[in-house]
Amino acid sequence: MELCTRTFTSFLLSNSFFSSNKILLLANANTSVFKFNSLKLFAPHDHHFQPFISRYNSFSSPFIASAASSSSSVAVGTEQDSLPAELKVTETEQLKSTVKLHVEVPPLVCEDCYKRVIAEFMKQAKVPGFRPGKKVPEEILIGYVGRQNVQKATIESILRRTLSHAMTSVTGRALQDSVRIVTKFSEMEETYSSLGSLRYDVIVDVAPEIKWIPDNNAYKNLKIVVEIDSDIDAQIASEQEFKRRYKSIGALKVVTDRGLQVGDVAVLDISATTIDQDESNVKSIPSAESKGFNFDTEDGDKVLPGFLDSIIGIHRGESKSFPLVFPETWKQENLRGVHAQFNVECKELFYRDLPELDDSIADKLLPGCSTVEQVKDLLLQRCLEVEQTAREQATDNAILDQISKMVEVDIPQSLFEEQGRQLYGANLLEIQAKMKLNEQQLASLSSPKAVNQYLEHQKENITNLIKQNLAVGDIYRRENLQFATEDLVKEVENSVAEFKRQNQEYDEERVKDQVQEILEGAKVLEWLREHVEIQYITR
Repeated sequence: MELCTRTFTSFLLSNSFFSSNKILLLANANTSVFKFNSLKLFAPHDHHFQPFISRYNSFSSPFIASAASSSSSVAVGTEQDSLPAELKVTETEQLKSTVKLHVEVPPLVCEDCYKRVIAEFMKQAKVPGFRPGKKVPEEILIGYVGRQNVQKATIESILRRTLSHAMTSVTGRALQDSVRIVTKFSEMEETYSSLGSLRYDVIVDVAPEIKWIPDNNAYKNLKIVVEIDSDIDAQIASEQEFKRRYKSIGALKVVTDRGLQVGDVAVLDISATTIDQDESNVKSIPSAESKGFNFDTEDGDKVLPGFLDSIIGIHRGESKSFPLVFPETWKQENLRGVHAQFNVECKELFYRDLPELDDSIADKLLPGCSTVEQVKDLLLQRCLEVEQTAREQATDNAILDQISKMVEVDIPQSLFEEQGRQLYGANLLEIQAKMKLNEQQLASLSSPKAVNQYLEHQKENITNLIKQNLAVGDIYRRENLQFATEDLVKEVENSVAEFKRQNQEYDEERVKDQVQEILEGAKVLEWLREHVEIQYITR
């Protein structure tokens, strides 16, 4: 997330940068879904931070240095310049981990900034009748440059010079790039003109405090229930995969002299309507309808209970009509408990002509194998690896979901937007990789409107992800966890290589930060898996 700024355009300040609506895309194939410990804090000497004027409501046109419209470039004041007098800063805590700083700049500081501005104009302004570099009387210089422009330049100089000093009270807490001056420029001009001093308000987001429920040791007493899909059970999955491979090497032949049996494959046209005594209330069920549906009868357990039994014996070209009830456990909630009348027409009917199941077909089942038993062993081994990976992922997801519910966090808006934009950027990269969007499509999806709609629709998910990230970062610090430096170096090299392979631009320092966050997160999840009570259930 960039610090969006609008500097007074009469100066082309040498170290300023301008806001952009483009999305920063910092995702690659090696990065995790979760971005851990992601807070970046403002410090006065942080080279990432540049305290610019931001979010003013009114700015004049660029400063024209002379009637011939030759503009001058003026830069005065430095971010950490010492001040001739102390600022008065009043800090007020606000909602969403935000702090408001009311800054009062005394006349002595304002006068010093004014003198610097005049000295800088003296160096750069080409006043007719005076040689370059020669001292020009102040009133003549002001008359040439314009009193209003001198005043604007002085105010900007004051802001540039005092902002980092005003931020001292939130050093170490302020989130990088969240600083914005909210006082209108016109109001500052009025104060400076009448009083010779300056007042302005700064809003800054600070690192949110995490409150664990019911106490700070809550994460140490986790009890997690992990639901495992029966489809990933290694034994069951390997048997199904073996059966699928065996069936795939058999030939399908047309059934001519009998009706449907278990083991056959039928091509069906299916339609369904609700059952109601009042015929005017009968409705079709689109989600239960299909034309040319290829139905493998050995998958009868995957369709509506009773469907297979109702069509056993059906012949090619024959139709059957029968009632069924959708069970209360049906995946589509709107169909649970619905009484339906099905109409099925058998368009085609096939049986499988399978070869003898012996070692002679082992290589066809799995290239390189010489026996059927070897095929089964290798398939089981592969499925065990898949099951282990799935169990670990399901465990991590359950842990992260649980800890996000155990913390209370007042999330600042800048952090929410940064996380949301990163997720949107990653999604956009994925879409681009799959669909090869053209420039117009990419511009449309990258528009502020599209991004804001995503932030709004995904508000709950983004919030939960931030809570997970903050909770994981908090655990990492509390438990003094560490990872090997060589792991960081290796993963950064891999990520950079991936960016280069895909011809994508990258910031190596940012890549390093992201990799570090991922490694920290992995350490936390490893620690939690060892210390929490986990129960696995199959669904």
